[in-house]
Amino acid sequence: MATVVLVGTLDTKGEEYGWLRERLLGGGVDVVVVDTGVIGQPRFTADVSREEVARAAGTDLAELRAQGDRGTAVTAMARGAAEAVARLYGEGRLHCLLAMGGSGGTSIATRAMRGLPLGVPKLMVSSMAAGDVSPYVGSTDITMMHSVVDIAGINSVSAPVLANAADAAAGMAKGFASGRRALRPADLAAGERPLVAASMAGVTTAGVDAARARLTELGYEVLVFHVSGPGGRTLESLAGQGLFAGVLDLTLSEVADDLAGGILSAGPDRLTAAGRNGVPQVVSLGALDMLKFGPPDTLPAAMRDRHVLVHNPSITVVRTTAEECAELGRRIAAKLRAATGPAEVCVPLRGLSTLGVPGGPYHDPAADAALFDALREGLRGSTVTVTDIDADVNDAFFGRATAERLHRMISARAAAPA
Repeated sequence: MATVVLVGTLDTKGEEYGWLRERLLGGGVDVVVVDTGVIGQPRFTADVSREEVARAAGTDLAELRAQGDRGTAVTAMARGAAEAVARLYGEGRLHCLLAMGGSGGTSIATRAMRGLPLGVPKLMVSSMAAGDVSPYVGSTDITMMHSVVDIAGINSVSAPVLANAADAAAGMAKGFASGRRALRPADLAAGERPLVAASMAGVTTAGVDAARARLTELGYEVLVFHVSGPGGRTLESLAGQGLFAGVLDLTLSEVADDLAGGILSAGPDRLTAAGRNGVPQVVSLGALDMLKFGPPDTLPAAMRDRHVLVHNPSITVVRTTAEECAELGRRIAAKLRAATGPAEVCVPLRGLSTLGVPGGPYHDPAADAALFDALREGLRGSTVTVTDIDADVNDAFFGRATAERLHRMISARAAAPA
């Protein structure tokens, strides 16, 4: 029978978890409850007790209580819950993980969720879901549902929200129990077609689509990652696990945001995993002509006098300066020089994005030249090839050309003696 596992604190949220359990049972699924509470008494008996969770974390519940430190308790119970959930999944007793809570409960439950393979249903109902959820989601497939009101009783607002969550979890559990498999990196890597990762933004979509189409013709399966911060981190994580035959990294705006404080940074390790693991990579400079910020009223004061455009109601972009572009060229060169596998940079001479082409609002030949010159200088004497292409990053010719270059790299590596 399909089983939904509930993870939560039965001392502070016992009423709500009891209600959720009854809704799930009424939906035709089995339920296993994991109690992560520490201080108060549970409202009902869990299938996996708080004492068991504490032991799974390598500690003792009485010890956690005696310390009286909420942060320590949350960290320990999160670790224990992850162990308990992994065990239930391994025993075939988990087809969906559902939880609800505020900041503490969300932190505990999502730690357990992140430990499950991709494809296993994970639903977090949280009062934190309307803000930045990246610390909770990481590079996984957790679904976040905003609770609207705090998880504090069953009322006219919380009841329909929690009912939707329970019904969704029951449906996902039944679907997963019917035979769907989790997505493990080793299984994906062993698929019929070699996997290639590609990076894309809205302003580089046409070029990446052309590259993806050509790579598909050549026999690859292409996984496209949106350069939204989590997208780049996921690309790096999977490249580090050896999942990809090659990486087509045509869009590097996350590197620009990391430099200048934009909101869609993937952190300082972006553009390192493929090189560190010897994965063939073709890199371009897509979307380095812009920094990404939130709505216009959130724009930092230092950016307001620069070349600002409202990309959409949630994203405001700022044109990178020649100085920023030069530093980006140096940083990208330094990352690529460290690559242990084949790497090539394709420079789109006619524009870095839909905004940066001749006649576009971000067309700035001097800033682009600063980027190109610093990159070339930084790669001088290295094994990394720099190829100028007389097209913009969204030209279909450019996309196909980068795809062909990556294919040649992958083929040469496969043909080389072991």
